Amino acid sequence: MYFLAKRIFDIIFSCAVLMLMLPLFVLISLAIVVNSGCPVFYLQDRIGKDWHSFKIIKFRTMVKDAEKIGPGISLANDARITFVGGILRKFKLDELPQFINVLTGRMSIIGPRPELKKFASCYPDEYSEILKIKPGITDFASIKFRNESKLLKDNNESELFYTKEILPVKISLCQKYISEMNFITDLKIIFKTAAGILLCK
Repeated sequence: MYFLAKRIFDIIFSCAVLMLMLPLFVLISLAIVVNSGCPVFYLQDRIGKDWHSFKIIKFRTMVKDAEKIGPGISLANDARITFVGGILRKFKLDELPQFINVLTGRMSIIGPRPELKKFASCYPDEYSEILKIKPGITDFASIKFRNESKLLKDNNESELFYTKEILPVKISLCQKYISEMNFITDLKIIFKTAAGILLCK
């Protein structure tokens, strides 16, 4: 019953957000094109429910082909981030297109953030449990690591630092969400996420 109600909420909420934010989508798209050309969207393979991969959709915040000239995670003051991209990231506006992923059923609004396969594969047992549910746009880990790029070391070992130091904490928070998963928990996460964005924390 919970998961059915959750899916219904996901559809209604996502439709409302996409319709209300349509003018903002147009403005952001124009700003990206003027600042750094096309494409407007960035699609990346992520691991979803039951280890099935899918294309996560974001507004592009980095230069074209950024993954070919740097690590799979972005650092603070990453030179690949465009001017407009920096603004979008500050207010998490680059995440808005993920409501399309929610509508298609690959993601939920609340759930463990989808990881790159190379990172999730470092902890196969833990992620086999986490990936029994759909990944989400936000969760406890998203709130705690809202400014994750500032924690990453600006060197060639940034991915190792992420894998060994940050990812285990994220896994623990994902497990916490699964153990406490209910409507009250979901609402708390939504409100804390909104507060973090509005207060720029």
